[in-house]
Amino acid sequence: MPDSSRFTRRGVLAAAAAGAVTASIVALGGWRVTRRPVLSPETGSGSGAQAGDALDRRDLAIPRLDTGTVGADGVRAFELVAGAGTSSFVAGTQTPTWGYNGAFGGPTLRAAQGERVRVVVRNELAEVTTTHWHGMKVPAAADGGPHQPIVPGDSWTAEWTVEQPAATLWYHPHNHGTTEAHVYRGLAGLFLIEDEKPPADLPLPRDYGVDDVPVVVTDRSFTADGAFDERRRDASGMLGDTLLVNGTVSPRFSATRELTRLRILNGSTARSYRFQLDTGPLVLVATDSGLLPKPVSVAGLTLTPGERAEVIVALEPGQTAMLRSVPHTLGLLSTTERASGTRDTFDVLELSRANADDSAPPGTASTAPATLTEMNAWVAAGGAFAAPLTDPPEPDVRRTVTLQDNKINHRRMNMARIDEVVTVGSRERWLITNEHFLPHNLHIHNARFRVYSIDGRKPTAELRGWKDTVYAPPSRTVIIDVEFGTSTDPHMPYMFHCHLLQHEDQGMMAQFVVVRPGETAGPLDTQAIGDGGSHAGH
Repeated sequence: MPDSSRFTRRGVLAAAAAGAVTASIVALGGWRVTRRPVLSPETGSGSGAQAGDALDRRDLAIPRLDTGTVGADGVRAFELVAGAGTSSFVAGTQTPTWGYNGAFGGPTLRAAQGERVRVVVRNELAEVTTTHWHGMKVPAAADGGPHQPIVPGDSWTAEWTVEQPAATLWYHPHNHGTTEAHVYRGLAGLFLIEDEKPPADLPLPRDYGVDDVPVVVTDRSFTADGAFDERRRDASGMLGDTLLVNGTVSPRFSATRELTRLRILNGSTARSYRFQLDTGPLVLVATDSGLLPKPVSVAGLTLTPGERAEVIVALEPGQTAMLRSVPHTLGLLSTTERASGTRDTFDVLELSRANADDSAPPGTASTAPATLTEMNAWVAAGGAFAAPLTDPPEPDVRRTVTLQDNKINHRRMNMARIDEVVTVGSRERWLITNEHFLPHNLHIHNARFRVYSIDGRKPTAELRGWKDTVYAPPSRTVIIDVEFGTSTDPHMPYMFHCHLLQHEDQGMMAQFVVVRPGETAGPLDTQAIGDGGSHAGH
C-alpha cells in the first residue's frame, strides 16, 4: 500500500525538554487534508518505516474488576464517581482527563442475569453529565440517557433487574449535546453480564485479566502540551491519530494460557476499525449483545463506534501475534473514506506467550484454563455457548428509519417529542436506510436485535449474532428484527441514534416509549425537557 495512504512510524515521538508531545507530521489528516503526528506504531517493513521509529511497548493496563457489594436486600450495589484528573499516556507528559473512580476510563462492572442491580453515580465534574448503560435492557428511568442528567455535586441512582444473558456491554455519558466531549475525555467502562447458570464445563476463558481480557480501543489527538485536542474535527467527528487500548499507548499482553478471550469495544467517538490477527483468522464467540451458540472463524471484524465483539486467540508457547486495524471500506466515496480514517493502519495489541507456562495462574474450578482442542471437542459433542439463533418470526410491526444530514426521519432531536411508540412484547422489524454520503450507524436503547439483511443480502458471519448497534452504508437498507426489554413507561423515553457521537450531539437522535397494550403514550415531562434540549430548528 502506498505510504501516503497509511499511518507510518516515521518521526513518531520526540520528548521535548519540557515534556511536551511533539512529532513529525507524517500521517494523512482527513477531511481537511492536513497532516498529523502519529504516536501509535506499526511493525513491519513498510516504505515509511525507519530504524528506531517503534515506540517501546507497555504492558496493557487492565481496568479494575468491580463485582459490587450484595447487601441484605439481595441487591448487587455499585458506586461510580465521575471526576477530573490527569493521566500519563506518554512518559514525561501529563494529560487532563476524566474518569469514573479514577483519572481515566472506569472499572469493569460485573453482574449476572436475574440479579437486582443498583448503581449510584456521583458527579464531581464541573458540568452536567449522565451515565448510560449501553446495550442493557433497563427501565426508562434508569437508562441514563439525556433525560437523567446529574448536576455537579449531585448523585443519581439507577436500579434494575438484569434480564438478558451473558454479554459485553459498556457504560458512558449520554448528555444531550456534549456526549462526544465527555466520552473523548475518558468517561467509559465495561459492564459484563454473566449467564445465571453457565455450564460448569463451559470451555471459554473466564479468568478476568488473565485469560479474559478487556480491550477498549479508542483514538485521540494531542495538543503540543499533551492535552487531548478537541479542536480537530472531521465530518465524522473527532478522528484521533493516537491509539489507546485501555488507556495504554503501544500495548502488549503477556498470555499465560493457550486461549485468551479478548472483549473488544470500539469506544472511539468517530473512528471505525477492521480488526485482524497477523497469525490467522479470529475465532468469534460473541457480538454486541451476547454469545454465539458456537465459535465462528472469521478473517476479520469491522466495528463502528459503540460495537463490541469477543474473540478467542490461541497461542503456542513462544508465539507472538499482533492484533491490527487494517484499511477497510464503509461503502463511502473515496474522499469520504479517507476523511473517515478507513485507509489507516494501526497496531492495536501485541499478544505473546512465554516458552514455558510455569508461572501460569492455575485458575479455579469455575475458571479452569481451556484449550482449543477442548473447546472444539465440547462444541462438536453438542455443547453451546448460548441458545440457538433461529429465524425470527414474522414481525407484528414494521418501522422505517431514514438517516440524513444529522437527522432521523428528516427531523432533528427534540427531547419533548415522542417519535415512536413500542408496545411491550411486540415483534418489530426496522428498515434502516442511510440517505447520506457520510458513515452512520444506529444504536437502539433497551433492545437487542438480529440483522435480517443488508441491501437484500444475508449478513456475513460477523453480523449474525445479537447486536444493539449496526452500521448502515450509504444508499443501502439494513433490516433488523428487534427485541425490546420488558419495562414500560408511557412518560419516559428511550433513544435511538447514530453512535458517531458528533452526529448524535448535532441532533441525529430520536425517542420512543414502551407502553402496555392499549396504553396511551405521553406526555413527556422531565427535568431535562424543562432545562431545554431541543434541536428542532437547528
